[in-house]
Amino acid sequence: MILYRPTDEDVLTTALDLRPRTCFLMTQLGNPVDPGITKIRQNIERQLAKKKIDCIDKDSVTTGNDFLDKIWKLIVSVLIGVAIIHEEMSQKTAANIFYELGMMGSLGKQTVVVKSPGAALPSDFVRSEFIQSDGDFGRRFASFLDSTLALEGYFETLADELEKNPLLSIEYSAALREH
Repeated sequence: MILYRPTDEDVLTTALDLRPRTCFLMTQLGNPVDPGITKIRQNIERQLAKKKIDCIDKDSVTTGNDFLDKIWKLIVSVLIGVAIIHEEMSQKTAANIFYELGMMGSLGKQTVVVKSPGAALPSDFVRSEFIQSDGDFGRRFASFLDSTLALEGYFETLADELEKNPLLSIEYSAALREH
């Protein structure tokens, strides 16, 4: 896959540290963070740990370089993205989270929104599946992780086949456009 950096639209020519069993968590950072957001984050991290999946956010790595470029590289490097949306978040924070979700979606990453019961989602996300942070959270989030991890074998097989016959990538790409 050819990757174009969002900061200058140039092709990425440097190596990336890939994090195949890692989740990029999109949430409010800094201080103060609402206790409800902290609780949701802790529940997510606990579920990820059960599946032996690491969790990072945009503050996990310090590069000293362009912040957007850093976030984009983190997103490219992971398999899963989880966004926390809470009614106590500022609009600016929510906008950043939805931007990051869009980046993940454009790269074909597996994503899900975890929202507090009082949080409203924008109309663009009305048809998107989300997980509510309630009594059923653990079961539903574990199900999301299981379905995502089940893709691991599929992608390994696909990578092996594409390595053997690179022309299959054209057929695969055409099949994706049809769906």
